[in-house]
Amino acid sequence: MKASAFAYARATSVANALELLTVHGEKARVLSGGQSLLAAMNLRLIAPELIIDIGELAELRGVVVKGDVLTIGALTRHADLLKSPEIAARAPLLADAVAHVAHPAIRNRGTIGGSLAHADPASELPACMLTLGATIIARGPSGERRIAASEFFAGIYETALTPQELLVAIELSVPPKNSTHFFHEFARRHGDYAIVGLAAQAFVRDGRFTDLRLGFFAVGDRPMLAASAGKLVDIAITPAVLSEAFSALDEELDPLEDHQATPAMRRHLAKVLLARCVSSLLDRPDLRTGASA
Repeated sequence: MKASAFAYARATSVANALELLTVHGEKARVLSGGQSLLAAMNLRLIAPELIIDIGELAELRGVVVKGDVLTIGALTRHADLLKSPEIAARAPLLADAVAHVAHPAIRNRGTIGGSLAHADPASELPACMLTLGATIIARGPSGERRIAASEFFAGIYETALTPQELLVAIELSVPPKNSTHFFHEFARRHGDYAIVGLAAQAFVRDGRFTDLRLGFFAVGDRPMLAASAGKLVDIAITPAVLSEAFSALDEELDPLEDHQATPAMRRHLAKVLLARCVSSLLDRPDLRTGASA
């Protein structure tokens, strides 16, 4: 199957892209890396009348560190994130997650802004944005708008962006050096869509979590920051405590069924990931098998 007929415009600047979006609105789609958009068009899932190509806008590419704030341009490619010393040193969770994004050919073209705007609930990077407390920066006719990641993802392939807005950058507060992280996903093969995944960031002192953020993905219609993480903070972790956290997590989850897994399977795998995360971050091998107890 091929895409429906469409018009094409190559934006010469962010201002030019915004002019086109203002005129065409919902009839237009923005092309950055194209790894998700073109596939959806070829499957006739979407049929825009105009494609606005922003791929050559160098002003939207790159990683900048100012003080304790890390700013990533929306057109920064996955492969560039993997090679960035700033990302490796200041946002290692993001570096770990990007290594799981699809395959090298996709990472060489796909962009972080495209991934976030596409809002696939099985995607790694939206969950990382929740876990890291990112701010999504959008620009539109009324100027710049800053959107907390917790408010940005609205559903399957839905975000808080309006049809006239362009995602231009992502801001992250650099986690302190004494923080730690965990990333893992279950997929049938490395690079396939995740069945369930978890991106976590934590602080540990004297064998206890003083803070823990758990960003699950592929467990519902959008990434989820688990409130059940609070069950594990400022308390000695025992199998009983972990079991309570499993129960709380189970109440939060609302997994979908598809060709990859049933809701029951996703619930089980989410608990397995939670057990592995807690075991790894606390260096407690005795907790690793807690999900199957």
